[in-house]
Amino acid sequence: MNSTRLYFIDAVRAFAILMMLQGHFIDTLIQPIYKDSVSVAFNIWSYFRGITAPTFFTISGLVFAYLLLRANAKGDDKPRIKKGLFRGLLLIVIGYSLRVNLVSWFEGYFNTYFLVIDVLQCIGLSLILLIGLHILFKRHSYIFSIVLFILGCICFLTEPLYRNIEINNIPLLFSNYMTKSNGSVFTILPWFGYTAFGAFLSTIFFRHAHRNMFKIFTITTFFVVGYFLVYHSSWFLKELYYLTDFELLIRSADYNYLFTRLGNVLILFGVFYTFERFLKQSIIARVGEKTLSMYVIHFIILFGSFTGVGLKRFYNESLNPTEAIVGAILFIIVVSLISFYYARTNQFLYNLARKIVERFKK
Repeated sequence: MNSTRLYFIDAVRAFAILMMLQGHFIDTLIQPIYKDSVSVAFNIWSYFRGITAPTFFTISGLVFAYLLLRANAKGDDKPRIKKGLFRGLLLIVIGYSLRVNLVSWFEGYFNTYFLVIDVLQCIGLSLILLIGLHILFKRHSYIFSIVLFILGCICFLTEPLYRNIEINNIPLLFSNYMTKSNGSVFTILPWFGYTAFGAFLSTIFFRHAHRNMFKIFTITTFFVVGYFLVYHSSWFLKELYYLTDFELLIRSADYNYLFTRLGNVLILFGVFYTFERFLKQSIIARVGEKTLSMYVIHFIILFGSFTGVGLKRFYNESLNPTEAIVGAILFIIVVSLISFYYARTNQFLYNLARKIVERFKK
């Protein structure tokens, strides 16, 4: 079974990280009066900003599972599993550390803010879960695909059950992965669903990407299924409810942002996969190789990780739209330059973490 390099993935990751940078900057620093739901411009910006997180989770599952499948096909997936576990744990550690205020800690002030869960912890845990599923089903690739698809559907369809859940009888370290009541930005459910769907797509790419008509068929499928999920998935869930009388279906249909956003992600994949040949070795593809570095750098500059001194401290909710847009562009340029010329690639952070671990072992 042949494996093909998927060049469009880096472009998708670049789009997601750039959208995240400008989204965090504008949302944090613009004056609340300009967050007007009546404004067409704000609604368009808000809608596209909402695609960012689903794209990150889906592409993470696709890339990670694809690499596992490729390693397994070569007959030795143990190094990839070990590397994947390390990366998953590293993402979790980085996620926690970015919310640490060392200045406050040195002053003797501690709070539980650093225990809230954000995108890095959820992606890290999702990768570890994918490794477990890979180990269980690596000898049965089609079962692996089916399980991933079913898990994605379950995560999305059961969302009404845990949407407003509160967990008070277990430590925050664990409960924050399931509830937002303590300030978590993301929770493992339903977001693991996007990772599962991304891993499901990786099994399709791995089996068939080398075939002659695969690209045309896949691009068409991305657009058709994406369109269906965006505009007709709620209708489909209601029809299933009328047939089965299964209450979760109608409750999911009434607040159907998960399948809709998955449709947005598939359309985005279709666009970038269509223009893949123009993206090879391009600057946007290079940006896509540095997503972790850019995430860490932007968090430090904007939110003041470790020191508490960031742009938010001085300009929180104080900019007008022109200032916010110009500032976002400059912010993206600065973060990109630092990432390109100092952090180099995501591998820089992984290698740095390995060196630290090895020194502690010695």
